[in-house]
Amino acid sequence: MSERPTLLLPDWPAPATVGAFVTTRETGPSRGPFAAFNPALHVGDDPRDVQRCRELLAEEIGDARALLWLDQVHGANVVQDYRPAYAERAPRADAAVAGDAGHACVVLTADCLPVFFCDRRGTRVGVAHAGWRGLAGGVLEASVAALGIAPTELMAWLGPAISNAQFEVGHEVRDAFVAFQAEAEEAFEPSPYRLGHYMADLYKLARLRLERLGLAQVSGGHFCTACESRFYSHRRDDGVTGRMASVIWLR
Repeated sequence: MSERPTLLLPDWPAPATVGAFVTTRETGPSRGPFAAFNPALHVGDDPRDVQRCRELLAEEIGDARALLWLDQVHGANVVQDYRPAYAERAPRADAAVAGDAGHACVVLTADCLPVFFCDRRGTRVGVAHAGWRGLAGGVLEASVAALGIAPTELMAWLGPAISNAQFEVGHEVRDAFVAFQAEAEEAFEPSPYRLGHYMADLYKLARLRLERLGLAQVSGGHFCTACESRFYSHRRDDGVTGRMASVIWLR
C-alpha cells in the first residue's frame, strides 16, 4: 500500500491562491484500528507512525512552511498567527486563520465538522473544528470575526462529518441551539431509537449559523463519516480510531 495519503479536495470556487484538502484513511503508514493515515498524536497510535503521517502531509503542501497544529477542546478560540513555540506546545484552540504564506492551518476530526473559509480575493483563509459543542459555543462566529473581512466577501466549505441519520443527541443539545436561533429546530428530528432524543444535522446547523452571519456562498456538506469507510468515525469505531486532517493555506 502506498504511504502517500489519498486526499479529498474541496469542491468550492476558491481562488487559485488557496490550497486545501482533507486526508482520508484509504492509504498511508498507520496500522491496526488507526489504518491507514492517522496524523493525530492523542488517540493512542504509535507516535512513529503519526510522525510519518505528518511528514507526508507536509509534503503534500509542497514547501517548508510550518503547520499550525492545535490542542482542540471543543471551544471557540481562534489562533491568528504562528509562533515557533507552537512546534513544541500546540495552542489550545479549535480554529485557525492565516493572512500570508507563513503557515498552514490544520484541524483534526472524526465525526465533528471541519469548516473551511477563504475570501473571494484569496487573501485570507481559515479552518474550524465544529462539533456540536463548538457550533453552539460560537466557533464559526469567532472564525469569521478573526478573518477580519466582511462576511459577504467570504465563502465556506463544509467537509466530512457525521450525518443526521447517524448522530443521535439528547434534548439538551437541541435546547442549546434553539435558544440561540429558533430556526435551528429544523435541524433536529425525533430519534427513532430513544424517547426524548433527536437526530441532529450538523451540516444544517452550520449553514444556519453561516447564513445568519451573512455568508451566501457555502458549499459541501454531503458526507457521512460514520457511513463511509474512507473516513475515521469516533462513533462508529467506539472511540478507538484515528483522525482526518483538514488543511488550508495560502500559496
